[in-house]
Formats: sequence, C-alpha cells, structure tokens
Amino acid sequence: MAAVRFLVSGRVQGVFYRASAREQALALGLSGYARNLPDGRVEVLACGSTTAIETFERWLWQGPAAARVEAVAREASAAPEIQGFHTG
Repeated sequence: MAAVRFLVSGRVQGVFYRASAREQALALGLSGYARNLPDGRVEVLACGSTTAIETFERWLWQGPAAARVEAVAREASAAPEIQGFHTG
C-alpha cells in the first residue's frame, strides 16, 4: 500500500474541501484524512493503491466548485494504520 501526504493551498477552507475530499477518497477506496492547517492550507493523507492516489491527486487540484486550488505539494509518507477517511 502506498501513502502520500498532500498540502493543498488556495481557497480551500470554508468551501467543503475536506468533506468533498473524503467523499472522493472513499469512492476510490482510499483511507487517510483531510484537516485544516492554521496557515489556511489543507493537509491530506491518502493511503491505498498508486492508481487510486494518482486519480485522487488530480481531483485535489480541482476540489469542490467553490474551491480555488493554487498548489498541491506532494511527498511520500509512511503508511499508518488508518481505517476509513477522516476529516478534522
């Protein structure tokens, strides 16, 4: 199983970005989390197949309709034991 940590910048808080990311991740069979950071970014951890993570990354660049994504930074991560996809 692969795991990738993303940092998403732009107008991504207060626009249902985390909830929409959760729906997309679950549809792709990914586990992990999406949480707001104090600096206005959203941190996302996605664990699952490489193909599903790549599809999810493309979605992260779009986000929900009200979002305006400016950047998505990606880094490999250790795959933690996470069941489901959580927002916080």
